[in-house]
Amino acid sequence: MTCNRPLPASNAREQKVTAILGIDAAWTDRQPSGVALVQEVDGRWQCVAVAPSYASFMTIEPGGVADWKQEPFPGSPPDPGELLRQVPRLLGGGEVTVVAMDLPLAYTAITGRREADNVVSREFGMAWCGTHSPSRARPGQLSDTLRGGFAAEGYALATKGFVRETPGRLIEVYPHAALLGLLGFSSRVMYKVGKTRTYWPEEPSIARRRHLLLTVHRMILSFLQNEIDNIDLPVPHPDSPGSLASLKRFEDALDALVCCWVGIRYLEGEAVACGDQDAAIWVPKQSFAVVNSASANRVSPPRLAGRRAD
Repeated sequence: MTCNRPLPASNAREQKVTAILGIDAAWTDRQPSGVALVQEVDGRWQCVAVAPSYASFMTIEPGGVADWKQEPFPGSPPDPGELLRQVPRLLGGGEVTVVAMDLPLAYTAITGRREADNVVSREFGMAWCGTHSPSRARPGQLSDTLRGGFAAEGYALATKGFVRETPGRLIEVYPHAALLGLLGFSSRVMYKVGKTRTYWPEEPSIARRRHLLLTVHRMILSFLQNEIDNIDLPVPHPDSPGSLASLKRFEDALDALVCCWVGIRYLEGEAVACGDQDAAIWVPKQSFAVVNSASANRVSPPRLAGRRAD
């Protein structure tokens, strides 16, 4: 359970609440989306809430936690206004400073690959971190709805040419690239539930692949906890029983927390806009340092089993 410093709603702006809303947005409204909220208190970042879906985030009470045992976690259409109105309840007053989202976003309609996708793929393709190709159908209208909805609430999309660390902005995040800087790895981190057969093709056992995946999930969580205090995310022990599918909620939550971390780097002026004035993916400077380093100390993700793959 987290402990938050309550701030009267009437003077939240004067007290300069700094908070970041991170969203791992599903590309369709039929799938759940991870959500996280962090706040700066006395020079340290603290996790106020983390949830496996929009609906779950909306049910969290101040000082409370999400229900991680619900089966299943349904998707739902996002409502930026509702999400932002939940934030003062959880903070005890104040507003979000930056919204950081893992979803292709642009000022114009997305019909295919953007310059932002091409730049990130050029910079991080060597690290197996090229971007997926968005299309007119996916994320399609969902992207426009979220960008427009947050803009209507005062959070304009920050693209190339925007001054870094400007508050009141919506930024796009690509967790695969961000994780390189967070963990200090020079190759793509293998943590996606739907990719375990590709990661470890010689491991037919679901229990074994679950063990390997949870080992990576807990490693990511540990690095996040070095940056953000009070993260209450019950990632299971690697030896715990269960299905692979049941771990998707934790993957989504980790991505939402990674979005928050990139938002922190953005506010500190330590993130770079990859793209153009229409669309940009914000990547921490640490990620560039890792992949561009020619040092013999470059670290690759641990090969827990099998070969490296997307």
